Formats: sequence, structure tokens, C-alpha cells
Amino acid sequence: MTNTSRTINSSITLSVTTIITVLALTGCQTMTTGKAVSNNSMTSNPLTAQMPVIDRQGRIAYVEEQGVGAAKISTLYSISPDGSDRRLIDQLNGYIYAPAWSADGQHLAYSKQPARHYPFIYIYDRSKQSSELVVDAKGSNLSPSFSPDGLRLLYSSSVGGNADIYERSLTTGITKQLTTLSSTEVQPSYAPDGQSFVYVSDKVRSGRPSIYRYTFATGNAALLSANGYAASPQLSLDGQLMSYLNGRQAAVITLANKQVVNLAETGLDEPARFSPSAQYVVYAMQNSKINGQTGSSLVVRSLASGSSYIISSKLGNSQSHSLVRSPVWGR
Repeated sequence: MTNTSRTINSSITLSVTTIITVLALTGCQTMTTGKAVSNNSMTSNPLTAQMPVIDRQGRIAYVEEQGVGAAKISTLYSISPDGSDRRLIDQLNGYIYAPAWSADGQHLAYSKQPARHYPFIYIYDRSKQSSELVVDAKGSNLSPSFSPDGLRLLYSSSVGGNADIYERSLTTGITKQLTTLSSTEVQPSYAPDGQSFVYVSDKVRSGRPSIYRYTFATGNAALLSANGYAASPQLSLDGQLMSYLNGRQAAVITLANKQVVNLAETGLDEPARFSPSAQYVVYAMQNSKINGQTGSSLVVRSLASGSSYIISSKLGNSQSHSLVRSPVWGR
């Protein structure tokens, strides 16, 4: 992290990084959108044939990182669930965070942070194959989430001096602050009915995140997660399941009976994200070192059978390996 970035509201940045790593580094920005990318290592996977059509015809967006320090390059891609048809959405020398699809799969919100800048939020339009800046407040603007009707956007921001949850109308631009606590409130995600959202807060114990559900009608929040580290929630489209980080493991909980299924065993995995049918999930898994370099892969897993397959992050015939981050599955 650069000295310049550390001076930008350093106390808030430190608090946010306790829950979601917020990084900055030097470099120049580049951008190319909507182009198909040749990838010989990603071939059609026959296991997707058993998926519901809504899943099989959807798109998985994810971030791929290569290089270290000032040479770090982050690229936002989308692919088919079998690993084919990879398309470039955005790229920069810096960081891209937490993409999120709209319910209809036509728009993708994400944060990006070039050198010496706050993370700002952009929305990519699939039909136009272009991205538009929508949140440029002077703070760490992260974790966007579309309302079910696609007309509003939840996100966290430290613009007020502390990390809180905000809601922005995408038609009028009017923004409302929803949380006003002295603790850290981040990672909001709408419920499928639009009447509430889940988010992460460390208000009980600083640096110890838990998951809460905020109800719009009352403005009140109720604890959802049990004791222990819990972060990065997402509700399934039927509202019955929630994916999250349980400790340091990707997990899914059935909200009615609080039954938890841990999906991975490395302790280094990112949170799983549901397919549109909620019968499958996708998450990023850390790999062993290959030729002295650490890599990672996308894992697609059936929640019913537990069967899974891996989409490698290796780029074609390149000898370099990259880290994949923040996969999310849309229509």
C-alpha cells in the first residue's frame, strides 16, 4: 500500500481491511471492454449439461490478478459456467473489487482502485459493452449490490468518516445513509424481495465481524450469524439460503434451521456465490504452488450432490499463474 493511500482516512481504511482487504498501489489505468478472449485452457465442460438452463446460460464474472506491488494488474472477466467464452470487461494497474450482477444479468457493478485513488463504483452495461462511473465519493466505496428491480444500489462507503451502508437511486442519483454506528458496516446484499438486506458489522466486538439483516420498514437490524467470524453474505434468489465466510471457509447456511455446510477445507477460500437456481455455487480456491508460483482456480459445486469441477486460472499457454478473486454468477 502506498504512503499516499495510507494518508487517505487511514483509520477508516484500517478498520475496513479487518473485514475486506482494501489495497492501493501505484500505476496507470488501462481499460478494454466486451472483447472475447482466446483461452485454450478453458474447454467445454460436460458436467454443466445437467444444470438448469438458467444456470447453464448464465455468466460468471470474476477478477484475475497478476503481478505484485506496483506491477499488479487486475482484470475483470466474465465466462460461461463451463469455463468457455471468456470475455474481458475491465482492466487496470491496481485493484478491482467484488463484482455483483443485477437480477436480470444485464448489468455488473464493481469497485476499482487505480493508483492514489479511493475505490469508486462502476456499472458495466452488457448491451453497450461499456462501464459508467456511478459512485465517486471521497471514501472507500465498496461491495455494490443491485436491488431486485435494478433501480437502486447498496454499497459501503467511508465518505462520512466511518464505514457505513448507503443506498443510491440509479434513476435520480439520490443517496441515503442507512447505518450511522461508530463501528464498521460493510458488504451489504439485498434480499430477493427487496424488503431487507444482509450486511457485516463488528459493532459487538471491533475486528470480529458478524452478519445482520436490516429491514427497510423498521430501520432495525437483527443478528443472523452465530458466534465466531462471519462475513461476505449473499442470499439465494428464493431467500432460503445464505452463502458466507464461516470462519475462513466458504459455507452455506439454511436460514430456517441454521444448518451450515462448509464447502471447502483449505481455510483460504473466498465466499461462495449462488447460481441463479441456487442449486450450484462458485467460489475461488487457493492452489498449491506451480513452478514456484502460487495460483488459484474457480470451483463450481453442486449443493445437492457435492460434486464439483475446477476452472483453472492459467492463461492459455502462458507460464504465469494468477489469482482469481470474487466470482459471482448471474443470468
